[in-house]
Amino acid sequence: MRYSNKVPKINNSRFYNEFFSDRGINYVEQFDTPVLEYPTPEQISTLQLINHLWSRGDMYYKLAHKYYGDAKYWWVISWFNKKPTESHVKLGQVVIVPTPLEKVLRYYDY
Repeated sequence: MRYSNKVPKINNSRFYNEFFSDRGINYVEQFDTPVLEYPTPEQISTLQLINHLWSRGDMYYKLAHKYYGDAKYWWVISWFNKKPTESHVKLGQVVIVPTPLEKVLRYYDY
């Protein structure tokens, strides 16, 4: 799991007092937003890159399921292509799917 080795932070900011009070809690646990470094040219050269022509009905999660066997890794394709959502990809554009997934995840320190 993405957060299995991460330590949550306690958010008990007074800014959220009404939120906490409405829910009968004193704080929430949150994870820091990770900062992902883009793979270096040397790292990219060790990957197998699959070109996928973006077509009607394509979604990152569908590509992740097709190429990785698990839709939850949609973010790898999104991030690698520097296109945060499907709406950033135009029909007919080539989307690169980096493989093997295990190596890509090591580069992301995942």
